[in-house]
Amino acid sequence: MTITMHRGSGPITTSRVFVGRSLRHSMRDGEGWLLAIVLPVMLMLLFTTVFGGAIAPGGGYVDFVVPGIIVLCSGFGAASVAVSVNRDITGGAMQRFRSLPITAAYCLVGHVTASVLRNLVATSLVLGVGLLVGFRPSAGPAEWLIALSLVVAWILAITVVFAAIGMLASTPEAANGYGFALLFLPYISSAFVPLETLPAWLQPIAAAQPVTPLTEAIRSLLLGGDPGAHAWFALAWCAGLIAAGAALVAWRFPRG
Repeated sequence: MTITMHRGSGPITTSRVFVGRSLRHSMRDGEGWLLAIVLPVMLMLLFTTVFGGAIAPGGGYVDFVVPGIIVLCSGFGAASVAVSVNRDITGGAMQRFRSLPITAAYCLVGHVTASVLRNLVATSLVLGVGLLVGFRPSAGPAEWLIALSLVVAWILAITVVFAAIGMLASTPEAANGYGFALLFLPYISSAFVPLETLPAWLQPIAAAQPVTPLTEAIRSLLLGGDPGAHAWFALAWCAGLIAAGAALVAWRFPRG
């Protein structure tokens, strides 16, 4: 039987409806906003006011750590996508979407787009708090634009990965657990301490994972340095994660 696509059920309208749906759900998710904003801010205050004097006795640690907190914030904000996607699948919403004269996959577009917008707002607020506690970037407009592009690329990449986790997990609780493991990446990177201060056996692992080149590139750009190859490595990681996450979603969705 051929299903006739009714007016108003095209890609743009469908995507807009699903983005609005996800944003409305986000506004009612107080815990998600708490995780995305309050926790990174608390960690930044903890590192700058409690640990900062011990880590950098000469001062200036706030300039070092804020770029790492920005990367950390994007991960926390994207984590809820895995649970939201899985709830749509296990709760029966996806089956209902499949029965409508629309492309149900646009539900995932809504989740990802809403998450990126939400995370950009959260990241802006965290950056604002960083400026209040003493972060003093020296970047020009071009450096700010490149740094923002890297942040957006990372938020999109990690969001797509979390969406794939939500597709693969059997329950919302499992999706939350699998996704939570990714939130530890900033702690084994150069986000909070220089790589050379890590144990020798951990340094190659920290240097090889995506958060380190991303943090180093953003830090260099915002503080007037040269990001060098870090920016290209960060973009390559983001592109690879987006491709891998999209491939998993494409493989799993027809069976979801």
